[in-house]
Amino acid sequence: MDSRVINFIEQNKDRFVEELKAFLRIPSISTDPKYKKDVRDCAQYVAAELKRIGIEDARLCETAGHPIVYAQWLQAPGRPTVLFYGHYDVQPVDPLNLWLSPPFEPDIRSGELYARGSADDKGQVFMHFKSLEAHFKNSGKLPVNVKILIEGEEECGSLNLDKFISDNKEMLKADLVVISDTPMFARGVPSICYGLRGLVYFQIDLTGTSTDLHSGSFGGTVANPAYVAARLLGEMKDPEGRVTIPGFYDDVKPLTGRERQEYASLPFDVEKYRRELGAPELWGEKGFTPLEQIWARPTFEVNGIVSGFTGEGAKTVIPARAMAKVSMRLVPDQDPDKIARLFEEHLRKVCPKTVELTITRMHGGKAWLAPIDHPAMAAASRAYQKGFGKKPVFVREGGSIPVVSTFAELLKIPSVLIGIGLPDENAHAPNEKLDLGNFQGGILSTAHLYEELAQI
Repeated sequence: MDSRVINFIEQNKDRFVEELKAFLRIPSISTDPKYKKDVRDCAQYVAAELKRIGIEDARLCETAGHPIVYAQWLQAPGRPTVLFYGHYDVQPVDPLNLWLSPPFEPDIRSGELYARGSADDKGQVFMHFKSLEAHFKNSGKLPVNVKILIEGEEECGSLNLDKFISDNKEMLKADLVVISDTPMFARGVPSICYGLRGLVYFQIDLTGTSTDLHSGSFGGTVANPAYVAARLLGEMKDPEGRVTIPGFYDDVKPLTGRERQEYASLPFDVEKYRRELGAPELWGEKGFTPLEQIWARPTFEVNGIVSGFTGEGAKTVIPARAMAKVSMRLVPDQDPDKIARLFEEHLRKVCPKTVELTITRMHGGKAWLAPIDHPAMAAASRAYQKGFGKKPVFVREGGSIPVVSTFAELLKIPSVLIGIGLPDENAHAPNEKLDLGNFQGGILSTAHLYEELAQI
């Protein structure tokens, strides 16, 4: 790669951080309607930044929800076309009192940039913008053709993204997708993600009576929805951590012996992991290590439960209602629609007639697994090694990026996931942060990546 590109990235690293701060100051919380204008302002910021760095064809594409930013530069004839995907929306900031600095006032402490969206995903999107800028400013062009798709609804389920992709297949046609929305395996261990878990998400509502009741006057004559919810949810897993929904494991793709060996060779300290989580003991599906449980095994989780009186003091009531949010992380070969149907059928079967049950399916997505011997993976490995000075490891991620499967199904193209977050980045939690050394290394790596992809 042209040494001028590398020198430009080094000479402008402080400016890049200040520009990232401006991006992070926009409170683009997609899940809260009161931030609708801020989300749109953020989309406009992204489009303007793309134009500023040299991609003139950048625009907002309207959806039924928040706008998508699309841009393209197609002036590298004979070279591959890379579709870069990311998102500009961020999670809510609650609980606000746990933040050490305001979430939308970026603050640097000990070499890390604290702000909502710093790691997920604005910082990782921005490193690509800066690497592209470095190429433009020093050679007047890019090594490959580039299409850019930055959405504003990833944190609320990407409700309009699949339709947008389906409606614009020709516009989005490319040779591969590059995504940076994942963490490294550990600090100092650059990683390429080749697998993601899928997801199905539900809200469960149980209604027992028309109103809350005095527990003395009516206790013992009606079902308590809070108790029913606790029993139903508690029985979704057995004592060995296996989900009890009939048929849940029928299509699970098993780990290969090679994968289990490679996971075991990674620098993972189980006791340190336990301590950092603050857990008295770890608990999960019997017969699998923590990394295997996170990356390659499905699970059932209760994400929230609300019922009855939860204020100060005492109030002796039988609650009229109970509500729970639950999700299931899925692995390759499990179909979200099938798992959702199995869950709904099982819950209706085991729920007592003493309460009224309402099940609301909210969102979901398929798991994804990529071949690690694909030429694009090799190109990413070389780029990472040049940017960080060490060969990356191949890992899976326990989270979900549903659009990866969409790209595979609708556009028939592979995805390469290279992230620069860290396991302790606090994504979705207070004090989210981005390591600025990783940010700089990520800019260098992605600059190399576009150069390496030009050769495949």
